[in-house]
Amino acid sequence: MYHLIEETTAFIKHRIGDFTPEFGIILGTGLGKLADEVTIAYQLMYANIPNFPISTVEFHTGKLIFGVLNGRRVVAMQGRLHYYEGYNMQQITFPVRVLKALGIQKLFVSNAAGSLNPNIRKGDLAIIDDHISLLPDNPLRGANDHRLGPRFPDMSRPYDVTMIQEGLEIAKQHGITAHRAVYVSTPGPNLETRAEYRYMRAIGGDVVGMSTVPEVIVANHMALPVFAVSVVTDEGFHEDLQPVSLAEIVKVASTAEPKMTLILKELVALQQ
Repeated sequence: MYHLIEETTAFIKHRIGDFTPEFGIILGTGLGKLADEVTIAYQLMYANIPNFPISTVEFHTGKLIFGVLNGRRVVAMQGRLHYYEGYNMQQITFPVRVLKALGIQKLFVSNAAGSLNPNIRKGDLAIIDDHISLLPDNPLRGANDHRLGPRFPDMSRPYDVTMIQEGLEIAKQHGITAHRAVYVSTPGPNLETRAEYRYMRAIGGDVVGMSTVPEVIVANHMALPVFAVSVVTDEGFHEDLQPVSLAEIVKVASTAEPKMTLILKELVALQQ
């Protein structure tokens, strides 16, 4: 993989010149409008980047955006990759490795998630403190390349404690409802059954989604600090669970997105 990362990084650097991003941002389902807050310097479609997987999900644009957000240089992935699209874990997380090679110092991740916790309601934000993986594979499976990270990376603090506290404080200052939460990652693409929601709550989950954990594992492998936030788009704790559609999820995500954008903008500016 190392030579593929080098090849892709060299291609991107040739396109963006001396622009070196400080932070990487991954934008989840229905959460692409943060890119509108970026003063754009360069844009690259995934399809035009060597070795880059292409996002196939509706509402995921599939482009890398380089620019300035609240005074800081960022690269944003407008459209992420998911296991359910048919990609393997190494492909899903390849962009994170490339962003690290481009020079990012911290990674900010967003996603749309369903609530398992009755105290966390639709439209709230959940700042991720820990996670549980129910995925059938791991992006670190296989031979380890020590140039990327250690064979057995520690995961006792997968999300940066300082940034979690800063994010919660920003939310409080602006009157935004934001919870500290445990995120459960599932393969998808189907939503969960009533029994599955009960199970995930019983094992300690607060919110559930179909992404984020692979990218966070790889970021930790490379000693890259992570902040992650979920926009809660539906509720899975009701015994009379009602059907929910992707259109409804995207609608709620779009409505709550400005709150997430505000937190990320201010949090980025605070970083040293």
